[in-house]
Amino acid sequence: MSLAPPELWPGADGQPVACREKLKMLAENHAEAIQSLRDIFEDAVLMGVDEAAMRRILADLVQHLPSPKRGGAA
Repeated sequence: MSLAPPELWPGADGQPVACREKLKMLAENHAEAIQSLRDIFEDAVLMGVDEAAMRRILADLVQHLPSPKRGGAA
């Protein structure tokens, strides 16, 4: 997997998101997420957290984010 944003952002209807403003926002959010996750990951590893464990912790965090479409329930 690359750190580049996906070429296509799949929409809920199965079609790719095509709106330029949405694509711009998604690209910006992707770049911000990479920077934040990189900082969090590097800090943890440099403070002695096991690298593989930190990867699992971050993946688990994303897995359990609540959906904004379900009233915040995970």
